[in-house]
Amino acid sequence: MDAAHVGGGLGPMAGGGGARLGRPPLTERRKAATRLEIAREAVRLFAAHGVAATTAEEIASAAGISQRTLWRYTSSKELCVRPLLTYALDFVTALMRSWPHDRPLVEAVLGDASSLPGSGTDPDALRDLVRLTLTEPGLRAVWLQVHHDAELVFAEVVAERMGLSPEDLAPRVHATVLNGVLRVAVEQWAGGADPQASELPRTLARALEIARPGLPG
Repeated sequence: MDAAHVGGGLGPMAGGGGARLGRPPLTERRKAATRLEIAREAVRLFAAHGVAATTAEEIASAAGISQRTLWRYTSSKELCVRPLLTYALDFVTALMRSWPHDRPLVEAVLGDASSLPGSGTDPDALRDLVRLTLTEPGLRAVWLQVHHDAELVFAEVVAERMGLSPEDLAPRVHATVLNGVLRVAVEQWAGGADPQASELPRTLARALEIARPGLPG
């Protein structure tokens, strides 16, 4: 990482917040679009040259912004990729937060495959990024941190529905299962011989169905 810019992550998962359903304000949408563009360009450069050989200046130039502006959106070049990783997790969090309490929570994440995350961001960039996490320790650390943060949020949502504390065993176990399913499914899809974009929602749905007994009700 660039030593002068090491810090916390970005995105709705940071700080324990979760994604919101509904259309965010225009300024927020523009910022989100800029973050995604930065992430896509960073992944493209990382895939071509490696993380160590890619500079923040090159990422900023590819995204059409100044390096100073880049540091307003991220605190390290590795963290540039975070929006691509948080998209699906934020989507699931938003679904769970809005799900009616009189309906099993498992239905929110086991619904129709077409409603599962994957199509709202760049699947090719996501595939390349997840593959890079296998060989680039800095990106692997971001990937695992994103899931760690998500697991804490999942536990909060599950605990609230169960009338328990997020520190209690049951919500923590349910959150861990859900988090693990999402991570493994994306890694399985990205590591395939020919991972097509249309296969990501199907892989997520299959993984969730396999783990259904351990998912929150």
